[in-house]
Amino acid sequence: MQRRGAVNLPLHGGHPPRWLFSRMVELSGALTSVIIEEYSLNEFIRRISNPYWFQAFSCVLGFDWHSSGTTTTTMGALKESLSPEEHGIYLSGGKGAKSRKTPEGIAHAGEVFNLKTKTTEKLIETSKLSAKIDNSCIQDGYTLYQHHFFVTEKGDWAVIQQGMNTDNKYARRYHWMGEEVNDLLIDPHSGISCDMKTHNTLNMTDKESESAQKISVDLINDNPDHLRQYFKRKDNQTLLEDFSMPAHHPVLDMDISDKEFEVLKNAWEIQPENYEELILLKGIGPKKIRALALISDLVYGEPASWKDPVKYSFTHGGKDGFPYPVDKEVYDNSIQTIKDALDQARIKKDEKLKAIKRLDDFIS
Repeated sequence: MQRRGAVNLPLHGGHPPRWLFSRMVELSGALTSVIIEEYSLNEFIRRISNPYWFQAFSCVLGFDWHSSGTTTTTMGALKESLSPEEHGIYLSGGKGAKSRKTPEGIAHAGEVFNLKTKTTEKLIETSKLSAKIDNSCIQDGYTLYQHHFFVTEKGDWAVIQQGMNTDNKYARRYHWMGEEVNDLLIDPHSGISCDMKTHNTLNMTDKESESAQKISVDLINDNPDHLRQYFKRKDNQTLLEDFSMPAHHPVLDMDISDKEFEVLKNAWEIQPENYEELILLKGIGPKKIRALALISDLVYGEPASWKDPVKYSFTHGGKDGFPYPVDKEVYDNSIQTIKDALDQARIKKDEKLKAIKRLDDFIS
């Protein structure tokens, strides 16, 4: 499994007009068909998992490429255009309540493609885990509100999900693909692409957080009752803030209620074998993951990573090369793939010319 990257986009409301959306559906299906025919089904999954390619693809379809609606509208068009019978791809999930129906969609995909039961179960777990990681293990200030899961007839998959930050009015899009990764929970992404970097971002998937992951599991399996001393009490006698903490630790409200401690006790009774099992347990969300990470540093001197997993800026490498320029060869190759697909797409000539113009505007 590989986490491909993320893109930051301004939060925009509204919907595209129906006439535009119907054309987006037609064009997205035509482009997908060409890519699968000329390259392969797996190549489409690789492309859609790349933030740059997805952005260019969305631009060609005709939607405002620099807004959060890019994800919603492009994924909506793909969901209508992709056919399991024609394309060998099943797309489940969506925005809001639709995202919670992803497991049902994956189960149906398993039936359609006659996948093994264990394969389908693993795909459902992967869907849940990818959402938990981006929403809870990487605490960058963006709360997930979209989750889209691609499944192919061969059992390959990709995830595109999006979170929103209501404070800075931006959305961040996360891309995953199911190949070329040794460990899901240690540096699983091949690149993060965004124009806005956040500070004091807890990143429990960073290599630097590996020890903190293991200690978090140990803390739970060693009866969490002894952890009460590190949290705010009703009489305020012991505060986490009272301990000497390095400046890079953003100590927030760390009081844990009796109800929240019950979640930790339930986790102790289950005795998770590893960090993956721990974070998938019911009730283990951002606050508890953060608390365990802080105690790992406080008690055992094993700090987690507090670096936003940003690797390169979205806009052609970013201003002043922040954080570092995009790989031009990879970028140009992504654009060329779409151009080639446009040339061969079975759509009206005027629609094709308009799409090519949009792509040229995006590149320039």
